[in-house]
Amino acid sequence: MADLNTLPPLRDVADRHGLRACRSLGQNFLFDENLLERIAGFGGDLTNAHVIEIGPGPGGLTRALLRAGAQRVTALEKDWRCVAALQELSQVSGGRLEIIEGDVLETDLPRLCTQPPVIAGNLPFNIATEVLIQLVESGMPIDRMLLMFQKEVGHRIAAQPGSRSYGRLSVLVQWLCTVETCLEVPAQAFVPAPKVSASVLCITPRQTPLYPAQIASLRAVTKAAFGQRRKTLRNSLGAAFDDPVKALEAVGIRPDLRAEKVDIEGFCALAREHAMHRPN
Repeated sequence: MADLNTLPPLRDVADRHGLRACRSLGQNFLFDENLLERIAGFGGDLTNAHVIEIGPGPGGLTRALLRAGAQRVTALEKDWRCVAALQELSQVSGGRLEIIEGDVLETDLPRLCTQPPVIAGNLPFNIATEVLIQLVESGMPIDRMLLMFQKEVGHRIAAQPGSRSYGRLSVLVQWLCTVETCLEVPAQAFVPAPKVSASVLCITPRQTPLYPAQIASLRAVTKAAFGQRRKTLRNSLGAAFDDPVKALEAVGIRPDLRAEKVDIEGFCALAREHAMHRPN
């Protein structure tokens, strides 16, 4: 009888079940099990962890998470074609794998767990940013996240002020989480190979936000600032403030700066100013 260490190669499983990556679902499969086990290793000690895996596909990362000792894995898969392959894996998981067919954007994740979970996944490229924002802003208790993104998106999430990649996504995620880039995965490792490589990030929610701010105001300020990032703040922040120059001077930020020069602390100060003096 097969066990986790004697399973057939992932390519064979995918071929047997007629699994081909679906472009409309943003799928790109990884079959290199050494690479997958390396990725799972960045999740840290999983022996007491409940892992929620988003978009497991044919189950490559799922295998690696189980082999890494995850106490429990809940695999959330939208593509019904992958469920049969995952069921085979469930049979040799020793009861540690639960499979749920569903869309992560429509699933009540807190109902799936009794403890703060580890969220893992090779996120579908077409919804990766939306999924991340939903996770970090949900208020759901999460232990940590081990997620894969297109390289460009990964750079935007982890970017620091002053860099070309620094933007609204950098501010919103880093305000609520710490971000570490763990690994870059070359495009040729995927089937089919996308046009770009990928980044694996370890994202850990903070116990409290980095600086005080109301999330609605922080969204509004960063949307205005980075929506016209080539303009100086005196011009770009008109959508957020009746008098942008007055607001900037109140928090000690030069009106002639552009958005990428303002750190998270500065945007949080602007958000507090926005909350106190919303435009009419």
